Amino acid sequence: MGEYIPPSAFYTFDPIRYDPILLIEPILSSIGGDHTEIKKIVEHSNEIKNLVEGKESPYDHSTMLFLTTIDWKEGGGTPEPLDNGIARDRIGRFPSDSGNAIEYILEFTREKEEELLFHELLIKLTNGLSPENLGEEGFNLGFAGMELLGWLNHEEVRILLQNMQSGKWIIKSNETIDGGVRDSLRHLQTLLKAANRRGCGILMRRHN
Repeated sequence: MGEYIPPSAFYTFDPIRYDPILLIEPILSSIGGDHTEIKKIVEHSNEIKNLVEGKESPYDHSTMLFLTTIDWKEGGGTPEPLDNGIARDRIGRFPSDSGNAIEYILEFTREKEEELLFHELLIKLTNGLSPENLGEEGFNLGFAGMELLGWLNHEEVRILLQNMQSGKWIIKSNETIDGGVRDSLRHLQTLLKAANRRGCGILMRRHN
């Protein structure tokens, strides 16, 4: 009998209403029991509305970030996904060892000299919430397997779309999956265009 090979992780891309970087300090205050600022910012999360002033938040840093940044529907309903079709599924589990299509794009593309934002924004999307990049601990890993990777705000979504279409990057000749970069970029573009139309940002998560 062959050795069991577990499936690769699955990745999702959620619409976000608020830029996480603006929520770090209010979240830290809320975890300590001061919910004033976070309640001023976040309108539609029922969990945040129910926090009791003076009582520490029951949620960890990562869960708090998810609850406060996501583009919840009015009344706290589940946010409308950026895509209900093939793009979400194809980019969600890419046929590489890690299953991470964004890492694959980074590995097998090269920026031209005059283009410096293409990789920078992709790195932020897939690794921006790591302690090394964010400068704060605990916002990437949370309770019950919560794993937030990174994000782009609405303006960065627009800029990345422009960079993807600029032609100022090239695919490396040693790409291991024929057409993998172009396929991944096509599906990512679908998600980014949806976020841009809605005027929101995008949050990348991993599910094991």
